Amino acid sequence: MLAGPVVLAGVLLGAAPARAADVFVQVNPSTVEAGFMVGIKASCRVNTQPATVESSAFGSVTVHPQAGFLTAVATVPETTRADTYRVRLSCPDGKNASTRLMVVGSGGRWPQKGPATGFGGTAGDDPGRLLTVGGLGVTGLGAVLGLVALRRRRRSAVAGRI
Repeated sequence: MLAGPVVLAGVLLGAAPARAADVFVQVNPSTVEAGFMVGIKASCRVNTQPATVESSAFGSVTVHPQAGFLTAVATVPETTRADTYRVRLSCPDGKNASTRLMVVGSGGRWPQKGPATGFGGTAGDDPGRLLTVGGLGVTGLGAVLGLVALRRRRRSAVAGRI
């Protein structure tokens, strides 16, 4: 009887409301090749007004309200040199936050080809026709065995009545 109010109190007291004071900025991916785009997700105390995100990696970008956050997309120019860059959020109320963005040079640290795994000759021919014929054969065999079992059951039921 006491469990209901205790559980209700635990739910009400344990559920912390979202803190409006959280000010942050995130970039996704946090490591990007020069010439590619990064997504920016940020939050100010009030996310109903645009804010500014700037970095020497991509310049200045305005983040706009969307789904409770401030979002934008920025392109890192191909001429950006490989390094770690600071990304800074400036909110309309004067608050700010920052994160890091790592830019890698094109072709530097990223693989250019797939792994050498062979020529594919060991894979053999396409087994599609064999699988279809085999599947139909097994299905037919199952149907025949089912009919045999059904007839045996009927015969034993008739024999049991006599």
